Order: sequence, then structure tokens, then C-alpha cells
Amino acid sequence: MKIDIVPPPRPRAAPPQAGLSPAWLAHAPHRLMFFIGAGNVLLAMLWWALWLVATRWGLWTMPETPIYAGWLHAFLMQYLVLPSFIFGFLLTVFPRWMGMADLKRWHYVPVGLGLMGGQLAILLGVAGWQAGLTVGLWMALAGWTTALLTLGRLLADDTARTWHARSCFAGLLLGWLGLVMFIAFALGASPMWAFASIKLGGFGLLLPVYVTVAHRMFPFFAGNVVPGYVPWRSLPWLGAVWALLMAHLGLELAHAYAWLWLADVPLLLLTAWAVHRWWPRGRMPGLLAVLFIGTAWLPITFLLYGVQSITFLTTGAFVLGRAPMHAMFIGFFGSLLVAMVTRVTQGHSGRPLEMPKVAWFAFVAIQGVAVMRIVADVAPDAMAWQAAAAVGWLLALAPWVGRIGGIYLRPRADGRPG
Repeated sequence: MKIDIVPPPRPRAAPPQAGLSPAWLAHAPHRLMFFIGAGNVLLAMLWWALWLVATRWGLWTMPETPIYAGWLHAFLMQYLVLPSFIFGFLLTVFPRWMGMADLKRWHYVPVGLGLMGGQLAILLGVAGWQAGLTVGLWMALAGWTTALLTLGRLLADDTARTWHARSCFAGLLLGWLGLVMFIAFALGASPMWAFASIKLGGFGLLLPVYVTVAHRMFPFFAGNVVPGYVPWRSLPWLGAVWALLMAHLGLELAHAYAWLWLADVPLLLLTAWAVHRWWPRGRMPGLLAVLFIGTAWLPITFLLYGVQSITFLTTGAFVLGRAPMHAMFIGFFGSLLVAMVTRVTQGHSGRPLEMPKVAWFAFVAIQGVAVMRIVADVAPDAMAWQAAAAVGWLLALAPWVGRIGGIYLRPRADGRPG
């Protein structure tokens, strides 16, 4: 169905803005954690783009990394970059989902320090500081543990059995386990611990949390702005997706790639059905449309995984390489990162609930970057395509990061607290 972009009515003029100040970051969890996530995503991708360009064309020499650079890239994105945004969102909404008071600064500031300090130390480690990797991993674990203790306390006090909160927390527990596994590898354990950590990051942590948030919030958002929309939030559907994700994870850990289709074909059907049920049949504003466009990458992901697995089963050829994984990471995670962070930032800063031009640029560019990275695994010069996609990621997100970063450093436009 055609998507009509309906701009919301313009609010009254906002009061004059105060000057930029880092002090505003501590006024709400999403301010601090989204600001840190914005910094983390650019720093992590800048290092990765430099490494790829240096490897492909030899224009400069990068310091040798203490851990294989590809694994380190996967670790940073899964355990420090995207979790910065996830914790910013969950530390904000957990109390609201459960009808509790908002968290205090001492609950979330240590989380931010751990994730930001951890990534900075790790990147300094790959630049030559010998202790950087170890310091960064322990700082990341401290930040993660603080977040889980805070969210776990809220969950323990929840008498309403908020299933979406429980689902998100289960994903975070698996993420914490994956982080510990990577630390064990860095301390000398088998490389299989790093492999398991990377797989847990995608299918144990990020996919369950993303899917759970989409399941709860996207129908809610649509119901608020699309006349006649009937929200669909089937808990049996969420439970089935959880079970199949765990089946996929188990098969990957066992290297049973020929049988991944047993989980991925049902996941393709379930996620396609969810996109069909969630997608509004009427006109919707752009800020809502990007949520469902981003979600459409999920069935595409499992289609690619299914084709890869069935081809391997029938011919023994492992086609597509890491294309399915990057359809998930860039297409699904990247698109919804821009869409959700923009929505939260607009709403919680007292601004209109609309997609600014810079957010549209980032969202559309991410679609192109996702296609480029998928093509990289079937193109003749794969490394050149990978490097181009990494540079494209930076170009896509840098203006958007600059805008949202400035918002977090200012008071709300409507003068309200938060």
C-alpha cells in the first residue's frame, strides 16, 4: 500500500534555547545513553572504515590489533554501540511500563561511564595502549552489570508481570553472558568463546530485544495516529519467535549450517506475518512509516539465511557469506536505530513528532549501505565493497549524530523537565 507522509500540525514557537552544556546529559537516561551511543557508533565505525581502507588499498598502516579486527568490530557493535541506545531506552521505559518512579542519576550515570569509557579504552588499545583492551572490557562489564542490577531490581518489584520487560531482560542476560565469554577469550580461552560471544550478541541479545520493543511499541505508536488501526500484539507469536531464535542460535553454535533453515523458514513466515499485521492500511506520518520499513528487513534477513542454509544442504556450497547477517545488522538494526532514536529524541525534547530532513537522509542512506554490504559478499572485490559500505555508514549517520547530540546538550524546547 502507498505510504502517504502526513506532517503533524506545527506546535507553537518554542522558547529560546539555552547554550550547550554537558550538564544536561545527566537529566534523563536517554539523554546520556543516546549521546554516548551516538559517539560510540561514529568512533567504532571510523576505526573500522580506516582498517578496511588500509587493508584493501594500503594507503596507510594500521596498528596490529590484539584480537582479529573483524571479531573486534563485531564485539564493539553488539556489546557497546547498540547497547548504549538499548539501555538508554530501557532505563527510561522500564519504570513507565511498570508504573514506577523514574530512575535517579546514580542509577544510569555509571552505566554510561562504563560503556563510553570501555569503548574508548578498547580503541586506545588497538591504537597501541597495551592495557587498553583489558581496561575497556572490564569497564564494559561494570557498566553492563550496573544496568542489569538496576533493571533487575525493577523487575523484581513488578507485580503486574510485564512480559515485554521480562523478555527484554532475558535478552540482556544472554548479552551479559556473551560479554563475559568475550572477556574469557581475551584472557586466553579458546577462540570458540569469541565465536559464541558474537553469535549470542546477534541472536541472544539484539534480535530478542529489538523484536520485543517492536512488538510492544510499534502497534501502540500506530494506534495513536492512524484512525481505525487495531493493534496486534500476540504474546504466543513473541514466544514462538523467542523459541526459534534460540533454535537458530543453537544450530549456529553447533556449526549445523545445513539445518538452520529449520528455524529460519518459520522465522521468515512469522516475521513476514508480523509486518503484514502491524503495517497500517491508512495514511501514516513519516516517523511511523520508517518503523515498518525498517522492520521489513527482518523477513528479508531470514529469507537470505534460509536460502544460504538450503543451498548448503543441497549443494555443499556456502553462498552469500555474511550477507544475511548484515541484512539484519545494517538493514534491520540500523534502520530501526535511526527511526526509534529519532522518535524518542523528538518526543522527549519537546519537539514535533516528525522526521527531520537530516533523519530522512540518514534513514534512506542506511538502506543503500545495507544493500552495498549485502552485495559485498557476492561481488568480485568484496573488500572494496565492504570499505565503501563502512564509509557510507559514516556519511549517513554523521549529520544525524551531530543533530541529536546537540539536542541532548540543551534543555527541552518546551521548557519541561527531562
